[in-house]
Amino acid sequence: MKNFTTVNKIKVALIGAGTWGRAHAEIYSSHHLSEFVSVCDLSEQKAKVLAQDYGVKYFTDYEQMLDDTDCDAVAVVTPDFTHAGPVIAAAKRNKHILCEKPLATSVEDLESILNAVKGKNIQIMVDFHNRWNPPVCKIKDDVDAGKIGKIVSAYIRLNDIIYVPTKMLTWAEKSSILWFLGSHAVDVLNWIIGAKVERVYSVCHEGILKDRGINVPDLYQTVLEYSSGAVATMENSWILPDTNPYVNDYKLNITGEKGMFNMDFSHNTLLERFLENEASHPDVICKSRIHGKPTGLAYESIRDFIERIYHHEKVLISLKESAAVTRIILAIMESAKRKEPVNVVY
Repeated sequence: MKNFTTVNKIKVALIGAGTWGRAHAEIYSSHHLSEFVSVCDLSEQKAKVLAQDYGVKYFTDYEQMLDDTDCDAVAVVTPDFTHAGPVIAAAKRNKHILCEKPLATSVEDLESILNAVKGKNIQIMVDFHNRWNPPVCKIKDDVDAGKIGKIVSAYIRLNDIIYVPTKMLTWAEKSSILWFLGSHAVDVLNWIIGAKVERVYSVCHEGILKDRGINVPDLYQTVLEYSSGAVATMENSWILPDTNPYVNDYKLNITGEKGMFNMDFSHNTLLERFLENEASHPDVICKSRIHGKPTGLAYESIRDFIERIYHHEKVLISLKESAAVTRIILAIMESAKRKEPVNVVY
């Protein structure tokens, strides 16, 4: 691995020039420890526009970009189901990797990634940015300090309005609400509870999205049984009405032997805005900006990755944890299909 000095910056190549890819580009180009050097996207127009905005090279083939670009790290910001190829290509070239969630959406892709990084002196982190979510972090700290005793049960609800699969994403049918949001929910539960999911039982509902030509389930209701004895309930839906005041509907309950936490992330009243033709609660935590700078929790995970790579520190989310999320979601899907409990295979 290259030794970085106070002069050298982490050179980052970006794969994926969509909306969230642009957020990555902004951070890499502005952080004092990183340098944004190139971007790749299947859409030449998207890649070219983003490259011109930041004065970097652009490509439409990530293999070519990785061969022709001097970089230290690669950010994989492509749709859920397309992570394996770019991650494996970057690993083969001994690049550090920041991958958007989830790590993989099939056992085959997951095993290919794990084999590609085995023995490599590189770091790979999946961007489960709720690990930088202030209320979630407070809950985690208090749980670790023993303030509510042993966790008995948990409930997490992470849903989206129907705009997301029908209008925002062009590839929703190739993914699932479980990959898109459920992966975050599973990671939050695993992190706070601190034990392995042994068995899952899930049911799903279909019809609303299928009637709109998108062949994916509308929602999943899931029970997760942990090795510690804790039982968690997880709700993930892609069909909330667009009139909901928030894109996400996010709630969390953690109950222990001696106490309880309740988090309502989507209906807080930190800021209420009443305009002539609009009443809203603007986001001031997740993707907020201060003095023009992106500062929310969704950006802090990216910054943290840069800083830890620069300082030769371990990234905060291990590959083992990220792989576990994929295995758990695959078990959830299998359970919903079979309509019976399924053991998670690690």
